[in-house]
Order: sequence, then structure tokens, then C-alpha cells
Amino acid sequence: MSTVTLSKIVKRFGAFTAVHDTSLEFGEGQFVTLLGPSGCGKTTTLRMIAGLLDPSEGDILIGGRRVNDIPIHKRNLGIVFQNYALFPHKTVAENVAFGLKYRNVPKDEAARRVAEALDLVQLPQVGDRYPKALSGGQQQRIALARAIVIEPDVLLLDEPLSALDANLREDMRVELKRIQDRIGVTTVFVTHDQSEALAMSDSIVVMSNGRVEQVGAPEEVYNTPASEFVAQFLGASNILAATCTGRANGTVTLDAPVFGRLGIPAERAPQVAGAGPAKLVLRAEKLHLAARGTTDGQAASADAVVEAVDYQGQAARYFLRAGAHRFQAVNMIDGRPFAAGAEVTLHLRPQDCAALPGDPA
Repeated sequence: MSTVTLSKIVKRFGAFTAVHDTSLEFGEGQFVTLLGPSGCGKTTTLRMIAGLLDPSEGDILIGGRRVNDIPIHKRNLGIVFQNYALFPHKTVAENVAFGLKYRNVPKDEAARRVAEALDLVQLPQVGDRYPKALSGGQQQRIALARAIVIEPDVLLLDEPLSALDANLREDMRVELKRIQDRIGVTTVFVTHDQSEALAMSDSIVVMSNGRVEQVGAPEEVYNTPASEFVAQFLGASNILAATCTGRANGTVTLDAPVFGRLGIPAERAPQVAGAGPAKLVLRAEKLHLAARGTTDGQAASADAVVEAVDYQGQAARYFLRAGAHRFQAVNMIDGRPFAAGAEVTLHLRPQDCAALPGDPA
């Protein structure tokens, strides 16, 4: 296992800067996800760690050793790409053994390590098959076996689940995390899928336009977003312009449209220093719908009308209007979902809210 350190990394392509002055450190054995939309710089960052791209500025260290000038084949990295990149004319065992061959590992040891890697990915009986005979999920596991068989210092995963269908993706993310936990290798995972990031990561790096927006544990970046971008990208959020009237005794007090005065836990509003403009962040699943007039003594309430319903099976996504404001809410379905046109009451617990600094006047 090795740490990975990026120190003031910049990557330019001509006049375009893809990654701006980025410094990050990934601890030994951590599963770190670079998360963001297409074009945010996450894959470029991964490719610089791999040695497939050279940084324009800054240093990359693996295990405390500067690797800027060390070629990819000497960095001892395991890499899994989106398309798996298996050799169609080689058997599964030959594919897995490919990296060992170029490390001059003796044949007996190579055979043992290939068998162990195939056992780890739960495909011990497919060594003599060819990739075309395997399903997409099996090919993904073989690509992973090839990456880990060399006993890498760092494992790099570039959207390896994106080619799989939805159900298989969910199964494979559990399997991938199980394998990473078992071998304990420091892992850097690139995805644009928030569900993958939340489910698998020890730490998430949220990126936008080549810059890091926030770094933290999944619970931290989800519950306490550091910017409006993070709040909107990582889950569905409703953001209201509000006014902070004070910060005291572990509570930030906001006056907000629709819901009135709310006392937000101070740890959910770390950037709101005191009185002034603020933004109230309401996660869609924290807004609970009830029949019009229903009360909840622990929650702030507001009347609303359902404008549209996106039925999702176990849950429904509601689009609502409360006065001049529109909201999204995601609720589990108990019985039948509310229909479009239904008059409802929204309930919101202040402890479920977060707050950000508002735009200056």
C-alpha cells in the first residue's frame, strides 16, 4: 500500500486548463473517488497519476516518491479502464498473467498468482476461456484480476462499471469494494455516478471545471455540502435564498421563504459566520409529504400543491409548488403516491437542513 500525493498539480492543453492548482493526499488503503460531470478534470487527474499524461506544473508522489519522470510501466500501478482492454486472442489466464510476464515473474509463481487472482474475483474456473465467451460483468472481473495480480502499490479505476446495465452495476460495486477491502490496496476511482461514489468511497473528491469543490467522507459531502454545486450534483437539493439572523449556542438561525424561522445545527452550516445573506439547502428526500393539514410538532410545515409525479417503484419524485417557490421531494411510497394536483403539507426537520453563505447584495 502507498499514499498518493498531488502537490499543486496543473494540466494545460494549449490555452485550455483542464486541472487547476490541485493538491490532494490519499492515505494508505483508502478507497478515494474522483466525482464530477464530464469535463470536470477527474479522468485527466487519474491519467496524470497513472503516467499517461504529464502535469504541466506540480508534483505527483506515490509512497513519498516523486514519479513525474517515471514512466507508467515502472510505477507499479494496477489500472482498469472503462472498456476493460482485454486481449481477445489470449485466454483469460493469459490476460491476467500479462503484467507478470513483463515483470519476469517465474512461470510457477505466475500460475499461482493468476489462480489466486481469479479466485479473488470469484471466477476460478474460466482461465482457459477467451474474453468473448464471458459476460460483461465477468470481463470486468477479469480486468480487475489482471490489475491486482501484479500486487500494485495503487489501483486506478477509470469508470470501470459504466458499460454494465443498472442491476449488474449495483452488484459489481459491492463486489469491487469487497475485493478492495480484502487486498487493502490504495484505490483511486473515477465516476460521474453519485450512487457509486456514496456507496463505495472512504473519501470523495468532488470536482467541477478542473477544480476541487470539496473533499470528505460520503456522509460529510452529502449532508454538509461546501458549495451549491456540490449540493446540486450529489443528490437532488432545493436551495432557497435566506437570511441568517445569528449564530449562537451551536445553532445557526435562518429566516427562509415558505418555512419561516429555522434553527440549523451549526455543524451543518460551517461557512455561515453570522448575520447576513445565506442559502438554505433542503435535500429532496428530507421533505416529507402528508395530507393537507397534517401536523408534526418536530417539523416546520408549509402547504404545497403537487404539480407532477415521477413514479420510481418503491419511491416517487414529486415536483411541487409552495407559493412562489418550486420544490422537489423524494418519498418512499406507502400505499399509493400522491397524484398531480393533490394539495399536501410539506414537513421539514431543521436538523435535516444545511446552509451556505448567500450571495452578497
